[in-house]
Amino acid sequence: MDKIAVLVPCYNEGKTIEKVVTDFKRVLPEAVIYVYDNNSTDGTAEIAAKAGAVVRHEYYQGKGNVIRRMFQEVDAECYLMVDGDDTYPAESAREMADKVLERNVDMVVGDRLSSTYFEENKRPFHNFGNSIVRWGINTFFKNDIKDIMTGYRAFSYRFVKTFPVLSKGFEIETEMSIHAIDKNMFVENVVIDYRDRPEGSVSKLNTYSDGIKVIGTIVRLFQTYRPLAFFGTVAAILMVLAIGFFIPVWITYADTGMVPNFPTLIVCGFVALASIQSFFAGLILQTMYRKNRQDFEMQLHDCYARKLEAEKKN
Repeated sequence: MDKIAVLVPCYNEGKTIEKVVTDFKRVLPEAVIYVYDNNSTDGTAEIAAKAGAVVRHEYYQGKGNVIRRMFQEVDAECYLMVDGDDTYPAESAREMADKVLERNVDMVVGDRLSSTYFEENKRPFHNFGNSIVRWGINTFFKNDIKDIMTGYRAFSYRFVKTFPVLSKGFEIETEMSIHAIDKNMFVENVVIDYRDRPEGSVSKLNTYSDGIKVIGTIVRLFQTYRPLAFFGTVAAILMVLAIGFFIPVWITYADTGMVPNFPTLIVCGFVALASIQSFFAGLILQTMYRKNRQDFEMQLHDCYARKLEAEKKN
């Protein structure tokens, strides 16, 4: 088991990867630098190997797929994940790693949004999207993570080995944040300086398609982790619609004793039934969710036991 493992997912970062590896080797000389190449065509893997990194490959395209591979293959007391585009300063790595190693923090978030991100990033829709996502996650899940989508994070062994990677692409950061909140992990923020990509380095993010994926991920995870709130909201909306359409029918019946809009009455009944079904579906799923939380706590005990066994072998 490594003491500190620096994990660098890469796709065509040949212009910057050498500097990233060199910087982190300088700041964290005891760390092992792992570069996971995701089908790069610009020599990223070769450049990283020459710079002294341990180079591995993930051939299934997508950042989420790369992170799944990294988390499965690498064992360490502290994991530091950083993008290979040289937008995150290595100088913050020591502080982030120390929080994991000395304070038992499960996830340290490299907070760009509280420092230079909005000045350095030249894509206004990215700035707006980051703010919206941060507000949405912290509102729906009752937390105060300062930067939901940052690619600069430090993790504990138990976070990495209990995190189910479901997303395939860049929405993986959102999934990490929600997992940490939901599983009551110890999360801290470290303000970092952000710098935009150097000239010639191209972002792989698509503002609109990736933004839609992130929003879809938030909705999906809200349904998964807060089922009663999600289906309860759906139930309330359906019941309001049913009552809204039923009132005119009832007024007409009260005045004339007749129901001329009989199809509307039938639809109101079905919508009301759908509302009741949605509410009870939320109750059932909430019970299942609580059982999953209990199982997860037992999984944490098993994870800790495996860590102790690995440390004894070392």
